[in-house]
Amino acid sequence: MSQFSSGDVIADRRADYARMLAEGRDFAAAAELMEQALELAPAWAAGWFRLGEYREKAGLETAEEAYRRALELEPDDVFGARLKLAVIGAEEAPDQPPSRYVESLFDDYADRFDTALVEKLDYSVPGKLAALVVPHAPFVLTVDLGCGTGLFGAEIRDRTERLEGFDLSQNMLAKAEEKGLYDHLAQSDLSLSAEESGLFGPHLPHHRADLVSAADVLMYLGSLETVFPLVIDLLAAGGLFAFSVEEVAQEEQGAGQGHGQGQAQGFVLRDSLRYAHSEAHIRLLLAHHRLELLQLERTTIRMDAGKPVSGILFLSRKMG
Repeated sequence: MSQFSSGDVIADRRADYARMLAEGRDFAAAAELMEQALELAPAWAAGWFRLGEYREKAGLETAEEAYRRALELEPDDVFGARLKLAVIGAEEAPDQPPSRYVESLFDDYADRFDTALVEKLDYSVPGKLAALVVPHAPFVLTVDLGCGTGLFGAEIRDRTERLEGFDLSQNMLAKAEEKGLYDHLAQSDLSLSAEESGLFGPHLPHHRADLVSAADVLMYLGSLETVFPLVIDLLAAGGLFAFSVEEVAQEEQGAGQGHGQGQAQGFVLRDSLRYAHSEAHIRLLLAHHRLELLQLERTTIRMDAGKPVSGILFLSRKMG
């Protein structure tokens, strides 16, 4: 976790012991030690967030108090405290996560992203998504949204004349730059309007792409009301939009699982702090934005805590 130092040596040492207890699944004891650390460093936002996690895993109702304290000390919500409050039922799920949380998450993850995701979590979406679009190649210009370290870019590079990559995380962009795959890389926030998103500019015109991709991006957005208009602004007539989502399970909809009001809107916030979307909801968005569904494929996106995460790959085309 970023900022995980209190500035107090003794508090840090107690937090380290608490972490070891938590790794041994003694969450109540871990919470008690973390409380002692916070007595020495009461303004330590990351410490309060971790205390919330220990209390939550120990089944203690005081988790809410710790998460709210972390949010008070870090209003930009770099740790995702508001998402945690939604998961424990203390607040409605936000339509979208805080941008600073997503940015920090992937900045911290960048150095080990490829190894952790591909080798340890059996992540295969870039290759599977590329298999959907390759029959429609070659492409003149591909825009890779949420490009990360360039896993999808590597799959499509020899099928497109120009490849642009955009991501919220500067550290991810730096890793992508090292691979030498992209003709243009820039920071972008897909939760913002076209003018603020970073996707357009003097040398980045509207309606320039014949392929837009979003491999494992939409699960970090929740509501997609800003994303689809951006895609339409990027795509030339007849251009393709290829993307993946985590699929809302039937029991999540039927039993009211997931968290907050997003369920009625076709998406739910999961304990993983990622969002899942229903096929029906995605189909409605495609139709609303005049995107013709060409192909749909259900697949396992990755492993999470030893269990497969089910998802859907979509290939759509912008109608004239």
